[in-house]
Amino acid sequence: MTPQLSIFLPVYNEQENLDRLHRQLIDSLTACGRTFEIIYVDDGSSDGSLAILERIAAGDQRVRVIAFRRNYGQTAAMSAGIDAARGEVLIPMDADLQNDPADIERLLARLDEGYDVVSGWRRNRQDAFLTRTLPSRLANWMISTIGGVPLHDYGCSLKAYRREVLQDVHLYGEMHRFIPIYASWSGGRVTEIPVAHHPRIAGKSKYGLSRTIKVVFDLVTIKFMASYMTKPLYVFGGAGILSFSISLSTGLLAFLMKFANWPFHADFIQTPLPIISMIALVLGIQMILMGLIAEILVRTYHESQGKRIYAVRRRINFESE
Repeated sequence: MTPQLSIFLPVYNEQENLDRLHRQLIDSLTACGRTFEIIYVDDGSSDGSLAILERIAAGDQRVRVIAFRRNYGQTAAMSAGIDAARGEVLIPMDADLQNDPADIERLLARLDEGYDVVSGWRRNRQDAFLTRTLPSRLANWMISTIGGVPLHDYGCSLKAYRREVLQDVHLYGEMHRFIPIYASWSGGRVTEIPVAHHPRIAGKSKYGLSRTIKVVFDLVTIKFMASYMTKPLYVFGGAGILSFSISLSTGLLAFLMKFANWPFHADFIQTPLPIISMIALVLGIQMILMGLIAEILVRTYHESQGKRIYAVRRRINFESE
């Protein structure tokens, strides 16, 4: 039978936490009263994590394990979990025991109110302030501002998704944290609830300040994809028009300085304005041509694969089709 819930967890060197985590998961999911499966994605662990997961799976048919050949990162592990999940509701979470499985029931209750995504918010976060909490708050503010989905905690892995909002999501880089934005841009209803957050009692954290830089680059990427994926000429053309304007203004000023002595006299070789004008002109032409090439690529991408540029929530009286 297809389970109602699919819980998937990226695992990387968490051997000290897995047995206790699995017991907590089974207790919490059993209390929910819904059928479920648990998918552990071993992200190339170098400790004994995979052996423990194999033992757990051997004793419980509701558990499935995916083992990567090497460490690919959390986004790849999340993507593998999404691809393997069979449930109607998909719930990712961390395997370090900092997320509390008891919060799953609360996420589901909120999802039943009609939302498509319920995001966890670690209001009382149990991490170092300067190296973890402060950078996270700054990143969350930036993501909320640019993405247009005001959530307090994009970095919290514990979330609940309806299957349909993840069907066309493809993850790269560190983009797993932006799934609520993808869902919202597709018309999904997104909300958040406070969830528990426990201090790490075993194992080592795999997060660092370097992730903040990656998040910024990924955020720029998804903003561009969302705003200009079907009309890239708008952004390239805008940059081209700006470059043409700079070329025209600097060229005009160079002529005025040489022939009208305004604001003072200067020959072409005495000022960098002619060079700036020519460079800006060439850049403007290149930007327009890049935009046209991007337009051709976008149309080829959508038309060759039969991809639509819109997403439908539901259809009424389309049964005959």
